[in-house]
Order: sequence, then C-alpha cells, then structure tokens
Amino acid sequence: MESREGAAAARDCVLDFSRLSLNTLSLDGVSEDRRRDTKQFYLNYNRLSTLPASISLFYNLEFLDISNNGLTAICDDITRLTKLKTLLAKNNRLDEFSLPKDFGSLPLEVLNFSGNRFEEIPLQCTKLRRLQSLSIGGNRLKSIPTEIEDLTSLEMLYLGGNLISAIPPEVANLPYLSYLVLCDNRIQSVPPQLTRLHLLRSLSLHNNLLTYLPREILSLVHLQELSLRGNPLVVRFVKEMTYNPPSLLELAGRTVKSRNIPYSPCELPSNLVLYLDLASKCPNPKCAGVYFDSCVRHIKFVDFCGKYRLPLMHYLCSPECRSPCSSNPQSDAESEDENSVPADRLQRVLLG
Repeated sequence: MESREGAAAARDCVLDFSRLSLNTLSLDGVSEDRRRDTKQFYLNYNRLSTLPASISLFYNLEFLDISNNGLTAICDDITRLTKLKTLLAKNNRLDEFSLPKDFGSLPLEVLNFSGNRFEEIPLQCTKLRRLQSLSIGGNRLKSIPTEIEDLTSLEMLYLGGNLISAIPPEVANLPYLSYLVLCDNRIQSVPPQLTRLHLLRSLSLHNNLLTYLPREILSLVHLQELSLRGNPLVVRFVKEMTYNPPSLLELAGRTVKSRNIPYSPCELPSNLVLYLDLASKCPNPKCAGVYFDSCVRHIKFVDFCGKYRLPLMHYLCSPECRSPCSSNPQSDAESEDENSVPADRLQRVLLG
C-alpha cells in the first residue's frame, strides 16, 4: 500500500506537456495543489517562442525541460524558481541576448543550451556558482570567456561543435572539472596550465587543428580518455625549432641561477628577485641550464601506452641543448618520459 502511495506521489510531482504542439502555455486545467507539488515539468517538443511568465507559478520546480521548441527568449520570471536545479533548453533559437539579467541567481546544477545560436557564453551563466554541468555544444561560440573560472563547482564542460580557436588558461582554475569536451572546434594549441586539472578523467579534442600537445599533459595522472582523432598531429607530425636570442637581463639571470649565486631582497630590487624566482629548469636531464623568456620550442615524440607516438611540445634552454630523444617519429630511441608513462595511464587514446 505504501509503495503504491509513493508511486502516486511521484507521478504527482511530474507534469508532462511535451509533444502537444503548444504555442502558448495555458494553466486553466492545473490546480493550485498540482502547481505546488510539481517538481519536474516537461515542455519539450512544442512550438513555444518564449517561455511564458506563468512558469513562475510552479514555485517548487526542480527540473524543467523546454528543449526542441522555437524559443528566442527566456522570461524574467524564471528567476523566481528558487529551487530549480536542472534546465534543459536544447535545440531552440536562443542567443546571448535571450537570458534575463538575473539568470545567474538561479541555483542551477545542470544547464544545457546545446543546439542554439549563442556566439558568446552569456556572463549570467558564469555566475551560476552551484553549476556542475554546462553544455553549450553545437552553437556559434568563438571564444571561452575568462570568467569561466568562476564556475568553481563545475564537473563537466561541453563546448563541442563550435568555432572556438583557443582555450583560455582560466579553464585550469576549475578544481572539480572531470570531463572537458572541446571537439569539433578550431583549436590550435592546448595551454600547459590544463595540467592543474588534477581530477580530469576525459579530454575530448578530436577534429581540431592541433599539431602538438604540451609535454605537461603527462602529469594528468587521472586522465583515462584522450580523444585526438582528426587533428594534424595525427595525420602529419610537425618538427620545428624556433629561438629568440636571450636579453642581457636573461643572460644575467641564467648565470645567477645556474651558478647558484645567492641573492636576497636585501641585495636586489623586488622585481629582480621575482624575476629570478620564475626561472624554469631545462627539461633535458643532461642539462643543468635554466631559462626565463627565451627558449627553444621543440617537438618531441612520446610513446603513449606502447602504441601511439604523440608529438608533445617541450622547451629547451638553447639551440645547443639537445634532448636525448630524437624528434624523428621513426626513431627507435626511448626518452626518459617515454619509459615513465605506464600503459594504464591512459586507458583510451582515440586516434582513429
């Protein structure tokens, strides 16, 4: 008896107005009790052009699906749904001007705007502090705002199928991010800062314009899936060495660091102390050199899982410094990095 009552109560919490070809939302047949009890509301697959203000009458709503309509705007009244956790608004005609000013005040945990007409991620979305999943795939996004770092609860970010050309380093400031999908864009490089995403499990970068990966990607110890198919790095390997001569400041700084000359704030201006503290050690294990701003960009091929050799970007302190690993993809030489990557580090490297 109790199970039947529980099932009935669950049904009372769900209101399904999907696939009714609705142009407007009429609540004449919905009692006050039903409005109060409804926690899930399905309005998907209709013909709504705007979300009606009457949606605010469902003040206990936690889940709202308004996907597959012709929506061009979401009304201000949605901000009165103070318990709304999930909003699905896929496949509409929404853009960055379609959201109310106070949209960021909602307690949303899941937001899906895929298949719309966004050219920018609305800043209101970056104010959703509880947001755990954000999907804006299949839009017209050209960039990712630096404010994305404000979504500190985010675990999944789906931005595939857009026109994005760069990944801002601020993405690395999302401490709980586990799934990052940036496939089918125009991305040419991956910032090394992404290695700060210590919980990242899946990174989808297929069908972009990548020619190399940062060598720091080896430090993503929890990464289980790396999707790279359809990138230039998979079909043609790039070998290059570029170098800008170091300045006198850098030459002096290198001398201080490489010879372990002691220094302190009492002896040097604070800006020079800061500069010296930013020295990077040359990754070549046979070299004791350091560099600051001037370094050699070098493509190095690293063996992943004993099957794939991927071109990783790393930096040398000078053209005279040579990594023990050849940059020739046909070379049989094994580097220290290659030997240190266990087969289970990446369970799936999707190249085909």
